Amino acid sequence: MILMIDNYDSFTFNLVQYLGEMGQKLIVKRNDEISIKDIEEINPDFLMISPGPCTPDDAGISLDAIRTFAGKIPIFGVCLGHQSIAQAFGGDVIRAQNLMHGKTSDIYHDGKTVFAGLDQPFSAARYHSLIVKKETLPACFEISAWTNDDEIMAVRHKELPIEGVQFHPESIITSYGKEMLRNFIEAYGKNVQRKA
Repeated sequence: MILMIDNYDSFTFNLVQYLGEMGQKLIVKRNDEISIKDIEEINPDFLMISPGPCTPDDAGISLDAIRTFAGKIPIFGVCLGHQSIAQAFGGDVIRAQNLMHGKTSDIYHDGKTVFAGLDQPFSAARYHSLIVKKETLPACFEISAWTNDDEIMAVRHKELPIEGVQFHPESIITSYGKEMLRNFIEAYGKNVQRKA
């Protein structure tokens, strides 16, 4: 079962729909309507952090949830969720050089986990004005996807089941959106150490 932290974004339910079509059971909670204790009681198999209109500092429980459940529950973040993952581990989130609202970019990737079996590059929808500052990306992360102008489009923790994507896999103008979500579930759904 997937717990989706909704950061008050209309794209959240596109993610929920995609995952539901894949047969996943979901619980969706707004970022200010759930506590760490609630998450522990729900005991999800996966934690997903949705996009949102704000900064990680304004994303309710998102940062605390990432810090608390890192290494205990596989975590996947989209856009604001991706930025929150980087910030939770000490990275900086800054204004992007170019505002990307409803624009597509070619996404280059390392072909691993979330990106396994996908074309190189593929086209993805971007809706953001903030980005993870490359120079401050914590050493425990690797850049797993990027644009041709070298902006970070995805990160993967080197040891823990945590990944984030800056673009929107749930947008109809993103190629392979469902495949990326399925890849995440398949990569981290088995043989992952869980909390007692």
